[in-house]
Amino acid sequence: MEKNASIYVAGHRGMVGSALVRKLRAEGFNNLIVRTSSELDLRNQRAVADFFEEERPEYVFLAAAKVGGILANNIYRAEFLYDNLLIEANIIHSAYQNSVRKLLFLGSSCIYPKLAPQPLKEEYLLSGYLEATNEPYAIAKIAGIKLCEAYRNQYGCNFISAMPTNLYGPNDNYELQGSHVLPALIRKFHEAKLNGDAVVEVWGTGSPKREFLHADDLAAACFFLMENYDDELFVNIGTGEDVSIRELAELVKETVGFEGDLQWDLSKPDGTPRKLMDVSRIQNLGWKHETQLKDGLKRTYQDFLVNEVQLLS
Repeated sequence: MEKNASIYVAGHRGMVGSALVRKLRAEGFNNLIVRTSSELDLRNQRAVADFFEEERPEYVFLAAAKVGGILANNIYRAEFLYDNLLIEANIIHSAYQNSVRKLLFLGSSCIYPKLAPQPLKEEYLLSGYLEATNEPYAIAKIAGIKLCEAYRNQYGCNFISAMPTNLYGPNDNYELQGSHVLPALIRKFHEAKLNGDAVVEVWGTGSPKREFLHADDLAAACFFLMENYDDELFVNIGTGEDVSIRELAELVKETVGFEGDLQWDLSKPDGTPRKLMDVSRIQNLGWKHETQLKDGLKRTYQDFLVNEVQLLS
């Protein structure tokens, strides 16, 4: 990408999109195009088409999506499928119509079958049944991958896809009914510490294993792929290392400074038993994560403390 190239970051106010904006500006790219959801409803095909015709971006990072944790995914199944299908279809189609030079679509590790072999290799896509609790979101993300492949094969578009593992970092969602496990744990332990509670309740058995990547590392990986990768096959982005939810809870507890006990609610779902990404493909290309989980958690909690009022409002 040229330094003066026009770059559209879809979803720039979210955790991933804001990390992409920070990375691009740090690399000297300042001709960035952004819109809030109130300024541009990405579910509206006509509005998205008009936006692309007016702005004519040369590069697109498609980080906009309706996202949430296991509870939100399971309750709002229609919205997670409908909204995400519309967002990605509108942007990808308009990118084709307006001759965008390159587009990067961001998916999710939930695209893989629930019981796929570990670690998860890119070729395991569509090899088995999905985890039921987040199936609508996963189907939408799989559709995005296939849209990029179809526009590449039919029209020659340089549209690529990347599948990040579980993410955390600044601008995360800390709303307990809709957030992912790590920000939910940060908020729970923080509030328990302030309230002097003796116990914090955590969902499930604590046995599932998850991999966590800092949003700034993801942004670095996306920038790397936009500069260096042009193949059809999507690319996993992660650390290649995982921890159990029980281990994660203990680490968050230590980071926040909560001195009480944990109580596991066995009536709540665990979700997929394990999701560890095979990241050999992107590592062989020359990229590797830099942030270790313990250090990343400390930075994330400090950001939470600085922005607590805004994040919890």
